[in-house]
Amino acid sequence: MTGQRSDAYRDDRAHVFHSWSAQRTLDPVVIEGGLGATFWDEAGTRYLDFSSQLVNLNLGHQHPRVVAAIQEQAAKLCTVAPTFGNAARSEAARLIAEAAPGDLQHVFFTNGGTEANEHAIRMARGTTGRHKILAAYRSYHGATTGSITLTGDPRRWANEPAMPGVVRFFGPYPYRSPFHAESPEQETERALQHLDEVFTMEGPQTIAAVILEPVVGTNGILVPPPGYLAGVRALCDRHGALLIADEVMSGFGRCGEWFAVDHWDVVPDLVTFAKGVNSGYVPLGGVILGPRVYETFADRPFPGGLTYSGHPLACAAAVATIEVMREERIPERVRDLGERVVRPRLEKLRDRHPSVGEIRGLGLFWAIELVRSQETREMLVPYNAAGPAAKPMADVIAACKARGVWPFTHFNRIHVVPPLIISEEDLLQGIDAIDDALEAADAHATA
Repeated sequence: MTGQRSDAYRDDRAHVFHSWSAQRTLDPVVIEGGLGATFWDEAGTRYLDFSSQLVNLNLGHQHPRVVAAIQEQAAKLCTVAPTFGNAARSEAARLIAEAAPGDLQHVFFTNGGTEANEHAIRMARGTTGRHKILAAYRSYHGATTGSITLTGDPRRWANEPAMPGVVRFFGPYPYRSPFHAESPEQETERALQHLDEVFTMEGPQTIAAVILEPVVGTNGILVPPPGYLAGVRALCDRHGALLIADEVMSGFGRCGEWFAVDHWDVVPDLVTFAKGVNSGYVPLGGVILGPRVYETFADRPFPGGLTYSGHPLACAAAVATIEVMREERIPERVRDLGERVVRPRLEKLRDRHPSVGEIRGLGLFWAIELVRSQETREMLVPYNAAGPAAKPMADVIAACKARGVWPFTHFNRIHVVPPLIISEEDLLQGIDAIDDALEAADAHATA
């Protein structure tokens, strides 16, 4: 934005401390409004929201049913302590439990995903009497002390040392296989063998849980090869550990199912959620508990809690969100768009651009991995690139925005993660804009 800066911009620069940022380098866009899959800044420039903000805006901006539910609840009761019962909280818990996989029937509410993972770890340790947690590289589980320790990407580094007891393992990534696998089946076999060896070397009797994203989100939209999640479930059962599925990003329709694990008929012991449960209109997250964990705390207190656990405004938004998703068959719609529209369109894009190494995803949860060479698979920018080394991706991002699309990017990838209510026309328009923008990446690639 040029010329006179607005009061909102000046106050932001004078007083707001932003996350994950060097403060003096920031030049934030001030957002004025949004509707559906589009938002606009205070200068009136409009963008297709291909990031769903932070992959949370599943029902898009300003969905009238969700806004009305918040307004109605605010007029009735804005807040109540978690020790009390409340209709909005009770109904939200019932609807979430009905959508949950298998026999998970109880919900502990938090304010977001990072707190959900913190409490899931506490539940697992309390249930098993063990202290170690196995967590994957190429993962993100949140930014508070425990969940940033669980996280496998570079955001963890500056926060170490943090919570003790976390042990890292490699999950499957067929395109860049850490196991030198030559097929998805081999990747599954070798990844499970590796995880089993980690159990053995760490002492199974010390391991409380394995935590993983069923479809890895920010760190690559890595869809597990066939049999992997079922194999992890079997390893946890064999060694007496719990399985925690972090569905904060992949849940509530994003992958074309209520929860991503439903694609593989795997039932975790604990599922953590946030983001899409109410599109982030009011902060909300939680943990869905299976019977083993619930029974542990049925007759002895659970040592955890939050002032705003199950906040009525947030829960009212969740109720409206789930009702809309049911009535409009959002998961089924997303599954159809992913296979009928996104996959074939991205396959054509891959064939056109020498900078595209792989496309992968489910539903409306896709990654375009950019490379300098399709043959060597060298990343377009180095892992965790910053400064001049990151310029090729910065050029692609700028080209997307110049074409009216606000992208979600991480390292050498563009993620296609628009709101689940996006029209087919806008979805194609956004992919076409990315297609054009990839010429900036092609300039750094070998044909």
